[in-house]
Amino acid sequence: MKTSNSYTTIAYLFLAPALILMGVLTFWPVGYNTYLAFQDYSIADGSSTWNNFANFKYIAHEDLFWSALKNSLLYLLIVPVIQLAALVVAKMVNNKLPGMTLFRALFYIPVITSISIAGVVWANVYKYDGVLTWLLQSLGILHDQVNWLGEPSIALYMLMIFTFWKGIGYYMVLYLAGLQAIPSEVEEAAILDGANAFQRFWKITVPMVKPTILLCTLLSTIAAIKVYLEVIVLTKGQADTYTALFYVYDQAFRNYNFGRAAAAGVVVTFFCVLLAVIQFRMFGDDKK
Repeated sequence: MKTSNSYTTIAYLFLAPALILMGVLTFWPVGYNTYLAFQDYSIADGSSTWNNFANFKYIAHEDLFWSALKNSLLYLLIVPVIQLAALVVAKMVNNKLPGMTLFRALFYIPVITSISIAGVVWANVYKYDGVLTWLLQSLGILHDQVNWLGEPSIALYMLMIFTFWKGIGYYMVLYLAGLQAIPSEVEEAAILDGANAFQRFWKITVPMVKPTILLCTLLSTIAAIKVYLEVIVLTKGQADTYTALFYVYDQAFRNYNFGRAAAAGVVVTFFCVLLAVIQFRMFGDDKK
């Protein structure tokens, strides 16, 4: 008869491949990046020298880094918008109606579309004479042409719209899975009690998908703080769209200041962890 220790050993053997991959691809890079943040690293010969907190002191006094971090934090505005919209859409498609499977698939297409291809399409949408300008002029809302990605006051919000379009289908699927786990008897009982659609949504749906809300909000927040690809394909950091992770890329692969890039990466990671803790406090299980 197998003992509990035998079952524990078997469990760890099954977990070993995933743990090894996490160690090699996640924990080791994070640890090495943290080490590099305190080094003056030379790409020429691979040598590094300890410089205490010089890299952190440099970025702490650099206006460009703080501007980039501000833009990354401002990007968090997209999080509640995309989460609420994804939950509402998931509620809509959680019905057995003709063509609903196709409707779900259409919402998910942007998620699986290469960001390079999507960036080319949206760059044309945002052109002076692109689709967006034409549409707003046709509706009489706009009279002059606008450089949507070249105006510092609106360029970052244009990137947020692109992120919204690209990501809403992903979160919709996660919320849909959470909604389908809710027993139908619960909503049927609420209908019999006279609850309207909004009351059922707010009093039943939202509390019962709270774990999914936590997961989606956490993923969306981290993605917003680490926004980078959108900047690369649409603006290349111009027009006040220079974000914190783009700063990391710029320092590492354009200026070859790997120590400063690593220090900035540590700061970005700190904000991700801080926001994750706050969200666990807000949406986590209240039971002790």
